[in-house]
Amino acid sequence: MSAPESSSGATPPALWRLIAGYMPARVIHVAAELGIADLLATEAKTADALAQETNTASVPLRRLLRALASIGLVEELELGRFALTAAGSQLRSNVPGSMRNVALMFGGSWGELLHSVRTGESGTHRVYGVGSFEYLAANPEQAAIFNAAMAENTRRITELLVSTYDFSQFRSIVDVGGGNGALMAAILAANAGVLGTVFDLPNGMAQAQQNLADAGVAARCEIIAGDFFRSVPEAADAYVLKYVIHDWDDAQSIAILSNCRNAMHQASKILLIERVMPKRMVATPIHQRIAMADMNMLAMPGGQERTEQEYRNLFAVAGLLLERTTPLPGSEISVIEAKRG
Repeated sequence: MSAPESSSGATPPALWRLIAGYMPARVIHVAAELGIADLLATEAKTADALAQETNTASVPLRRLLRALASIGLVEELELGRFALTAAGSQLRSNVPGSMRNVALMFGGSWGELLHSVRTGESGTHRVYGVGSFEYLAANPEQAAIFNAAMAENTRRITELLVSTYDFSQFRSIVDVGGGNGALMAAILAANAGVLGTVFDLPNGMAQAQQNLADAGVAARCEIIAGDFFRSVPEAADAYVLKYVIHDWDDAQSIAILSNCRNAMHQASKILLIERVMPKRMVATPIHQRIAMADMNMLAMPGGQERTEQEYRNLFAVAGLLLERTTPLPGSEISVIEAKRG
């Protein structure tokens, strides 16, 4: 569940910026509801201190504050403290030029984001009583929309990924959660000596065979149905997981990574294709995209975008060792590479 990339990976298309315009609006709305600007009016504070004053959970509140920092309404200082900026001061109550009530009036979508910030529970679970993927499994029409959106997303970043990362070093690759096979088709088309496997739940792979055939690589690729919470195909040289781990909490992520680790041979690699959360958030377009994606993970599936160290920690628990992180040029997306520990 990720924002689309342009074909160059540099900036999203103009239409996407319009579609996703509600994201910073909803972040601002929640900040206004919580009175963050008033609480920061006279001094910088940590997320822990603000969480106590707003009756929210500290970790998701810090994620909200990072999102606010990415759009220039607060500034993240040293030691995890946040200060109000001049622009952010317009969210204060009862001051000349205040726009707090405007933010409260116009704050729309992500309707349960405030609940998510208070509790850490995903908005989807709050509304439907189940997680995002359970909801999609029970609602085929919505699942079709989701799968089509993910396919569009994959098309936008595939060229950049295949041109940046050397997949030819592997003889066999499994795309874990590979959906419609678009990523694997591109990898195989660009690397004639590689064999592939697309692995996903059955309802996510309806178009995989056709996409592989259209790319002329069907003879070099298997399609295997399964559940990555149970197991994944064994003994491949590389296991690619694109926008998989960020959908899940730490325990679920470790379960997926552990199953991959159990399937690997001694020289296998895991390649996570994910956003990497910066150590410190600043107001840049790329940081804003990462922060808003993180808010989307909080509001919908209940996952999160993670720092490199947080990925390193997940790998360690799963018996893996982070080797390197390769950013894709002009993009917030990276290839995070790990081996057996």
